[in-house]
Amino acid sequence: MPPLVHDLRHHGDAEVRGAAADLVDLAVNVRSDTPPSWLRERLAASLHTLAAYPDGRAARAAVAAHHGLPVERVLLTAGAAEAFVLIARALPARHPVVVHPQFTEPEAALRDAGHEVGRVLLRAGDGFRLDVAAVPEEADLVVVGNPTNPTSVLHPAETVVRLARPGRTLVVDEAFMDAVPGEPEALAGRTDVPGLVVLRSLTKTWGLAGLRVGYVTAEPGTIALLERAQPLWPVSTPALVAAEACVSAEASAEAAGAARRITSDRARLVAGLGELPGVQVVEGARGPFVLVRMPEAAKVRELLRERGFAVRRGDTFPGLGEEWVRVAVRERATTDRFLRELGSVLG
Repeated sequence: MPPLVHDLRHHGDAEVRGAAADLVDLAVNVRSDTPPSWLRERLAASLHTLAAYPDGRAARAAVAAHHGLPVERVLLTAGAAEAFVLIARALPARHPVVVHPQFTEPEAALRDAGHEVGRVLLRAGDGFRLDVAAVPEEADLVVVGNPTNPTSVLHPAETVVRLARPGRTLVVDEAFMDAVPGEPEALAGRTDVPGLVVLRSLTKTWGLAGLRVGYVTAEPGTIALLERAQPLWPVSTPALVAAEACVSAEASAEAAGAARRITSDRARLVAGLGELPGVQVVEGARGPFVLVRMPEAAKVRELLRERGFAVRRGDTFPGLGEEWVRVAVRERATTDRFLRELGSVLG
């Protein structure tokens, strides 16, 4: 097993805890100004039902219908993080492999479940594009993000599908897919890919990190294995209400509009970063964040904190080092202020 030289349990929220809570948060990839008022009202209205045990049937059916799937292909979870733990504990795997750099929780969950975990490290020189040939043939469980956190690279769906084969579980983390207009590379609704397991989160677009709600799509037999590994009533009633609400036609239209705004705001951020000395942005970013390389990034992060901005350190991701930071996409006014302060620090 690769040595633990990276802190797999470090996440962006650590940058804005405690005394740092007043910093402008560019470290956490949750859409700003969320959850919207209509969703808060739906959640508040659910509170009078809390004396009853949660009933997830309506939410599960709504999520399934959203992706054009039968309900037996969908499992609701307490966030995508629970899904990673269920996969690590419930699905058979002798040679699991995680494609890095990416969200570190899948590897942490596999290690905690006693697995020997292999790593495939994508290269900055290749733009962190997925190299199917780099994944060993003996890998019987492969985890890849799309679009990938922290690189913001969106892999073509058919490239990801080439990783599938009989006897292999292919886990695709699509937590940020709804931030991509039209979701052209999504696999969540596919039923023709053997061993495919797709994870989705409602945290990012709807600002529900504190509620913990996500879901898995997979073959019915895989869903049954994961469901048996869950405790009773794993998803709370307010989370179930949120899941049903966030896949409605009205919510889908709002999410599509948010994705278009993110695309515009990201272009402004990337253009501004490109004008700064020594700053390199990973090309082709499609998520609500960008990965940036700059000299003395650790020092720059601290100086930015003194000026009121928190960005995500990159050196906790396997495959990256201290010269990397991740920056969340925000609206134009915040981006312009950040770029001015970063320019001043670098200058």
